[in-house]
Amino acid sequence: MQFGLIYELSTPRPFTRETQKAVYDNAIEQVVLAEQLGFSSVWCVEHHFLEEYSHSSCPEMFLTAVARATSKIRVGFGIATCVPTFHHPIRWAEKAAFLDILSGGRVEFGTGRSSTWNELGGFDAIVDDTKKTWDEYIRVIPQMWMNERFGYHGQYHKMPERNVLPKPWQEPHPPMWVAVTATGTELDAADRGMGALILSISDVERNVPRIAAYRERIKHCNPVGAFVNDQIAIANWLYCHPDNTLAKQRGEEMVGTFGYMAGQTVEVSEAYPASNYTALGLLGSLRADPNAPGDQKPLSSGLCFGDPSTVHDTCKRWEAAGADQLVFMIQAREHLAQADVLDSLRLFGREVLPHFNNVPRARAVGE
Repeated sequence: MQFGLIYELSTPRPFTRETQKAVYDNAIEQVVLAEQLGFSSVWCVEHHFLEEYSHSSCPEMFLTAVARATSKIRVGFGIATCVPTFHHPIRWAEKAAFLDILSGGRVEFGTGRSSTWNELGGFDAIVDDTKKTWDEYIRVIPQMWMNERFGYHGQYHKMPERNVLPKPWQEPHPPMWVAVTATGTELDAADRGMGALILSISDVERNVPRIAAYRERIKHCNPVGAFVNDQIAIANWLYCHPDNTLAKQRGEEMVGTFGYMAGQTVEVSEAYPASNYTALGLLGSLRADPNAPGDQKPLSSGLCFGDPSTVHDTCKRWEAAGADQLVFMIQAREHLAQADVLDSLRLFGREVLPHFNNVPRARAVGE
C-alpha cells in the first residue's frame, strides 16, 4: 500500500494576505518533506466560494508549485470539476497535459462534478445534468490527449476538429480517477476503467463490500481511456504522536474544526431536489454512528489518529480491506502548529511507512 496527502487548503479568518500565503507555503513545505519520507502522491481539491473550508480554486497552480519543488511525488487533481459552466473539457485536457510535462510525467487526473449548492449555484450550473456532463468529459479528454486532431459534437459541448496542445508526457496519458462520495459511484468508476478516489471516510469494515464490488466490476469494464486504472485510494486523516491519547485528542479537534467549516457549506441535497445527489460527503462519515447523540459519537475506526503502533494497525486494516493508497488530510484551518504537523509526518515516515510495500498496483493496458 502507498501513502499520499490531500489538501483542501482550509484557511482561518481573518483572510489576510499573510494568512492565505502561510497556508499555501506551509502545505508546500509539508509535501516536500513527505516526498523525502517516501510518500507517493499529493492531491489537491477544486472548490469555490467555501469560506475557510477550502481556498483551493486553482488546484493546477498549487500542484505546479509542488511539482517544481519536488522530483518524485505524483501530483493528483482531486478533482477536476467536469461541469460546463466551470470549465470546458479542452481546458482540462490542456492544463493536465501542461502539468504532466512540467512534472516529468507525474500527473494523476481525478475527475468529478462538485457537491455543494454554494458552488453549483454560484456557477449557475444545471444540477440535474452534472453526472451526464462528467461522463461526456471523461470520454473526450483522453481522446484529446491521444489524437493529433480531435473534434466532437455531443449533448453538452461541441468542438471543431483541433490539435489540443500540449500532449501529456505520460504515454498514452495520465491515469484517470473519479471522486467517490455517494455509494455506487465506485461502480461507475469501475465500469469506465477508472481509479476510485473514495472521499467518504468511514470505518474500514463498511468499505470492504464497496472495494470488493469495485474489483469484481472492473474486470468487465469498458475503459474510457487507453488503459484500466485498477486502483482505490481512500481519503483519510493523520495525526501521529508518541502519546496515543494526545494524538487522538488532536484528531478529535481537527475533525471538530473540519465539521465546523463544512457546516457552512450547503449540500445540493439540502437546497435542490436533485435525485442524482444523495450523499453528505466527507462530513457525514467521520463518525462511526452519525445518528448517535452529540456527545456519544465516536470517531470512525478507520481514521489514523494515534501513536505509531495504533496508526500502523489501522493502516494494516485498510490494506487488508484492499485499499491501494491512503491519502491523508493533516491540517484543518491551521489548527495545528506547523512544527507539530511536520513532526507527525516524520514519526509516521520513520515508524509506520517502512512496514508497507510502497509499490503501486500494476495498471492494465488496453488494446
